[in-house]
Amino acid sequence: MSRLPKLRRLSQLLFMGLFLVHLHETEFRGSIKTAGNDIRLAIPYPSIFLQSDPLVAILNVLSTHALYRGLLWSLTVLIPTFFLGRFFCGWICPLGTLNHFVSGWKSEHKRGPERLERNRYKNWQTWKYALLIVALVSALLGSVWTGLLDPISFTVRSLTASWLPALNYALAAMVNGLSRSSVAPMPLRSLGSFVQVAVTELLLSFRQPHFRQTFLLGALLVVILGLNLGITRFWCRALCPLGALLGIASRWSILGLEKNAGKCDDCNRCLLDCQGGDDPLPNAKWRQAECHLCFNCVGECKEGALRFRFFSGSGGTIAGPSLARRRALAGVALGAAMLPVLRSGPALAAARDPRLIRPPGALDEGSFLARCIRCGACLKACPNNALQPALWEGGVEGVWSPVLVPRIGYCEPSCVLCGQVCPTGAIWEITVGEKAWLPASAAKDAKPVRLGTAFYDRGRCLPWAMATECIVCEEWCPTSPKAIYLRPAEVVDEAGNPKQVRQPYLDPDRCVGCGACEFACPVKDRPAVYVTAIGESRSRTNQILLARK
Repeated sequence: MSRLPKLRRLSQLLFMGLFLVHLHETEFRGSIKTAGNDIRLAIPYPSIFLQSDPLVAILNVLSTHALYRGLLWSLTVLIPTFFLGRFFCGWICPLGTLNHFVSGWKSEHKRGPERLERNRYKNWQTWKYALLIVALVSALLGSVWTGLLDPISFTVRSLTASWLPALNYALAAMVNGLSRSSVAPMPLRSLGSFVQVAVTELLLSFRQPHFRQTFLLGALLVVILGLNLGITRFWCRALCPLGALLGIASRWSILGLEKNAGKCDDCNRCLLDCQGGDDPLPNAKWRQAECHLCFNCVGECKEGALRFRFFSGSGGTIAGPSLARRRALAGVALGAAMLPVLRSGPALAAARDPRLIRPPGALDEGSFLARCIRCGACLKACPNNALQPALWEGGVEGVWSPVLVPRIGYCEPSCVLCGQVCPTGAIWEITVGEKAWLPASAAKDAKPVRLGTAFYDRGRCLPWAMATECIVCEEWCPTSPKAIYLRPAEVVDEAGNPKQVRQPYLDPDRCVGCGACEFACPVKDRPAVYVTAIGESRSRTNQILLARK
């Protein structure tokens, strides 16, 4: 048994590495120009960690009354939990691994009675079960906003929108500075050039990603990890709804902790590095639903008073969670009340934000919010960095869901990666032919997927307001025939002389709302052409034009 903690650490390192590799390969790594009409990822479906998340699968079933493809992988975690307990929390979960790692940074003054007392079971550890009830009830009513608290989604979102872009910037600055230094000796500069090529090909993004709210999302991860310095794995013990779900499933586990009180000398070393706060002390009742199977208690016990075995038959075990009925009812009430409160505001229908532009293939807003877990996988996959985490555009319920921000990036006509990596079907998996932005690859009689419609602010447009020639928007328009066309017009310059300029117009029937015109507009402070969600394919009501027969 003493070897099990070492095996567990090896498992944590292995799965953390696999998680980072999958996250790395979620990003399109190449040139859009050389990719042509076939933009693909190195791993076709890189969201295996999200697809194997039982909480994501159950929320998806409750909110949609169906199970999206790929989520059956969650059974590979859920079924063993019924027999082994919360092995996922202690051996696989990436956020659990980070929490476990930071928990080892305890200062010396916390190795005494204070630390031992903090590692005993506390009543606040039932908070996660109340949060799980809120999540399940909300999903049953049609919203998975609680996906914000799923540990896999939380980790992917935090790394995608904050720490990985920061790391990308730091690495790029380091290798570029080394290779271009005028004071470094030639061998060092040559090494820097070699490292630059290697790092660029293997690690760096082909363009530096920029995300809104990057500081907030990064700071939240730091706060969650920092809490471990006070209380070991506070997130896992108190707040993690996935941990609560696995804790409930583990009550039937046949693997249990067997205690021999006769061998115990009351040294309390078993509490020193306990990760779950499950009271492994021989003179206390072991709480099976809280144990992360870290096996630290067994490794620390020098007298051999503790051991894990199948069918232990120990009477000193509390199998299920100790959730008071009042707290459970409060969770049900909060989950039932939350959705009406969130959706009674104007953001969903009455006064929608015109800049709420969803990715191609996104479902209508109600169905989208019933599936999207705000994991950020689509943000990572977008080759033009066009998808950003929303703040208030979709109301409180839509916080950190993906929106298209054309000023940062536009939707690439040959790209459908966001639908490929979406683990829940909030963004439907479509092909380039079904997207129908490229006539050569469009399916027969396919109608283009429209994200919105572009509009001109003629008071800011250079040809309209300043008699200055500019055709950038028309050049960037990707539709064929182009939605933006030019008409010659005679204007008078500041000297009173007649002057010919070409002024842009838009055909709303051809515009797909890709945002390329807004992205490329040379009026930098506030563009002269901008895209709103009106006319989007996913909504029958958010339209500007009457259907033509």
